Formats: sequence, structure tokens, C-alpha cells
Amino acid sequence: MSSSGRRIVVVGDSIAGCTAARELRARGHDGPLTMIGADADGCYARPPLSKHVLKGEAAEAETWDLSDLDITTIADRAASVDTETHTVATAAGTDVPYDSLIVATGAAARRIALPGQTGETVLRTFDDVRALRPKLDAARTAIVVGAGFLGMEVTSACVARGIAVTVVDVDPPLKRLLGTYLSDAIAARAEAASVQFLRAESPVSLAGNPVTGIEVAGRTLDADLVVTCAGDVPETEWLDGTGIADARGVAIDERCATALPDVFAAGDVAYSRSGSGRAPFWSNAVAQGKVAAASALGLEPTCAPTDDYFWTEIPGLSIKVVGPLPLQGEPTVLEGSVDDGSALLQWNHEDGRTTIVAYGMKKAVGLLRRLARDNAIPTT
Repeated sequence: MSSSGRRIVVVGDSIAGCTAARELRARGHDGPLTMIGADADGCYARPPLSKHVLKGEAAEAETWDLSDLDITTIADRAASVDTETHTVATAAGTDVPYDSLIVATGAAARRIALPGQTGETVLRTFDDVRALRPKLDAARTAIVVGAGFLGMEVTSACVARGIAVTVVDVDPPLKRLLGTYLSDAIAARAEAASVQFLRAESPVSLAGNPVTGIEVAGRTLDADLVVTCAGDVPETEWLDGTGIADARGVAIDERCATALPDVFAAGDVAYSRSGSGRAPFWSNAVAQGKVAAASALGLEPTCAPTDDYFWTEIPGLSIKVVGPLPLQGEPTVLEGSVDDGSALLQWNHEDGRTTIVAYGMKKAVGLLRRLARDNAIPTT
């Protein structure tokens, strides 16, 4: 399908934005294609940042070369969009017209510092990693605020360096998504690596200016390094007043279409109208980038806008998950033993779908996908 005269603008050099750009060309769009991106490091893979790059296993972020796509790139931040004139305005004052717009601005790290409080450390971009690595090299003690995926990956980097680390959260590690069974196993393994967990029954705030610790439940805890891993916030400020975004992000349907014609969205900035909220995983960003591109061209997508796969690291082992979350109850153990740190686990959900988890066990993602598909329980 030729779309020579159709101007398509992708806002965001995230994985969703880069995937959408490549898919647009692959699906036959030979017209003007513009990408607006504010990250000074350009297009790169973010999942390895908190795993390989932070731990020093890779010196640089894995960058993506889009030079073969004949894209006009604008290294600037989108400041606003006029949906009547179909124009995106950048912070530097450049007006970029579009016929179709793909919103892929991702999310920013959620911060908990008070106004005017300096020294908060977060991890979201490659620039954040560059700032954090020397702090890790110099630290003997660390506090990680947040026991989610990112918090546990930062904790793993601390453990690898021999840093005494305390993880603070209202819930046990990863319990909200992985359930009690895996959370207990993860906590036990981390504690065996000298990680301490502190349950916070009240909000955590940062202490000092610049930050030197945290305050929680009337206590002040100090450390050489404090890292906030308290989730993320969708980057939607530039969409204010358009009706495209709300407090949750940008709502999309199965074709990644938003509430306005000719505007699509993909990645961490988006959430499904029919789902429970945003699912900011790498695999979803890729799938949605492909779907948004096809929809912008009026073509049928080649995949669904969701892909239930992710992987993470805890001290000493990796975890791969294929299938829906959250997990509840105890699994069927297909192979190995969780106590031994190597197991293949299966959860069956009420809707008939299945989740397969490789806990410290080396298994190809294709195998995990096949097990999840073959072991699903048909529903009538």
C-alpha cells in the first residue's frame, strides 16, 4: 500500500516509537516520516540498563540505527499538539504537521523528593545510569525505595558490588505482580545475599538536602546511596487539553487508536481501555508499536497489542515470565525446585490462560510461549 502523501509523525524515541517507525516502512509507508525525541542519547534499549549496563556487564546502552528508514529526526521535546490543525509544537518552537500521529513518549521515573530537595537518584535513562554507576562504585551502604522489578534489579547491582542494601516498600518484593509464593522465594534468596527488607506502613520520604537517607514511620535511616524506584509516570503533559490523555495515560483500543481520529499511542504512555491499566513491559511496547503503525496506515496489524512476556533479575538468578499477571496461589512445578533456585512453574488462571515462569532456569522464550499456549485450559 502506497502512502506517499501521508505525513506521519512519531513523538517519542522510545522502543515503541522506534518499533512503530520501522514497522511503518516495513508495511509500505513511503511518505514523510518524522520522529520527535528528547533523549540526548537517541534510540536505545532501556531494559538492559538496570541489568547489564548498571552492573557493568555492558559499558554502553544498546543503540538502534534508524538511518536506513529515511526519517526526519527532531531532537527536541514535544510541547503541545493542536488536534484541529494537526500540528505538534516542540519546545524550541518548531511546528510539525501530521496526518497521522503516534504517541510514544513513554514514562518518566516517579520522584518522591520534596520541592527544592536535591540529590534524588532515579533510574530511567542511560544518562541516569551514567550518574548512578560511580555512586555505586563509591557506596558501602544503600537504600532502595521500592521492591518492584526495577528496585530488585538495582538491589542485584548493589549485591554484585558487595554493598549492604536495604529495600523499603509497603509490600514484600514483587508481591503485587508475582504473588506470595514467588515473593517469599525472592525475599528468602535476597536475604541469603544479605539484603534487608523494611516494610513501610506509612509513606517514605527522603531525608537531607541533598538526600542522605529516608524518613519512614518516624525513623531516619542514612546510607551512602539512596535510589528511588517508586514506579513511573506517563509522559502526557504535552497532551494537556486535547482529550487524548487522562491521569492514567493515553487510553487505546485493540488497534492502539485513541479517543481522537488519526491519533494512535503505544508503549509505556498507553493503557488499554478494556484492561486493568498500563503494563509497562518491553514486549508490550514492541507489540503496540507494530499495531499503532499498521493502524496509522489503515492496515490490519500482524499481532495483538499485548505480549505477556518479561524478564527480570534478583540477586543470583533471572526470572522469565510468559503469561498474564498477577499470579495467585501456588503453581504446578513442572521441573526443578524453587528452593534450589532452578524451577519451571505453571499457573492456571480462572479465564483459562496459563502463565509459565522460568525461575533461575535457562529456558528459551519460544519454549515458554509454547508451554503457555499448549497448557492453557479451553473455556466454554
